[in-house]
Amino acid sequence: MEHISSFVQDLQRHRGVSLRSLARDAGISPSTLSRWVSGKQVPSPELCQKFAEALSLPVERVLALAGHLVPMQKADGNALPEFREYARQKYPVELDDDMIAMIEDLIQRRRKRLNEGGGS
Repeated sequence: MEHISSFVQDLQRHRGVSLRSLARDAGISPSTLSRWVSGKQVPSPELCQKFAEALSLPVERVLALAGHLVPMQKADGNALPEFREYARQKYPVELDDDMIAMIEDLIQRRRKRLNEGGGS
C-alpha cells in the first residue's frame, strides 16, 4: 500500500517541481514536507487537509495515506476492468486502488438500484 512519503515524491515528479516549491504551493514549510518524505513525521489530520485543499487533491486520499483513515475493502478485482484501467491512466496520482474500488462499488450499487426500478 502506498504511504504519504511515496505519494509526495510521486506528486513532486508528476508536477515536475522541487520539494521546496511543492511545500510553498501547499502552504507548509519545506522542512515539514521533507520530514513526511523521510518518514520522520506523519502529518496531522489538519495538515493533511491543508495540503490536499491547497493542491486540489482528494482530502480522503491524503488522510488515508497518512494513516488517519482505515482503508476500505477492495471490490472484486475483476469488477469493471475497463473503468479500473481508465481511472489508472487518467488519474495516476489522484486515484489509488482504494479510491477506484470505492467508485466501482458506487457504480455497482447504482446499477443494481436502477435494475430494481429504484430510479434516482
